[in-house]
Amino acid sequence: MRIRIFLRNSLFHILLFGALLISNRLLAQSTTTTLKDPNHIEIFLDVTSKIRCICLPSLPIQSCSFNMCTASAYLKNFIENRIKDGMPGDEIIFKMEHGFGEAILNDSIVLHFQKEGNQGMVDSLVYGFGDKILAKPDSTWINGTLFLFGLLGLTGIFLYFRKNRKIMIQNETNKGKTDLSELQSRIRAWENRE
Repeated sequence: MRIRIFLRNSLFHILLFGALLISNRLLAQSTTTTLKDPNHIEIFLDVTSKIRCICLPSLPIQSCSFNMCTASAYLKNFIENRIKDGMPGDEIIFKMEHGFGEAILNDSIVLHFQKEGNQGMVDSLVYGFGDKILAKPDSTWINGTLFLFGLLGLTGIFLYFRKNRKIMIQNETNKGKTDLSELQSRIRAWENRE
């Protein structure tokens, strides 16, 4: 009985700890910026949540790290430059979709793309990425996959504790049998002495 209560309490504490750990990660912002003005940072977070990552289209560009996708990291810097120039967030999103025009050819990020030979990225910035650059709010597959992994993990934890409980009960039963047979042998030895 005590084991069962202990296992329930332990499982509850593990689940509570996991939920707190996951909720912190979900509520945290997942991008960095060099912008200092709070209004600029708010615009940056809004824009980067609505534009998709170049390398991982299922994620917004806000969630792309430099290690995962250098092109998206440079695009974040490009967005920062537009914000510093005073461009509103809606206009940045519109121009990412439809193009900024040839006026941006002197931007340091565009010059970097040209120098690196990434003319496709330059053309996309000048003429637009199209509607495929917009981050889609539907993340059903990602959420479903995370749910399945979580369910698999909880099942593994449950089976682990269930297996250990059976082993502990079996050990207690075997210990009881051993104690009984040992007691019987002592009684026989005592009877034989008399």
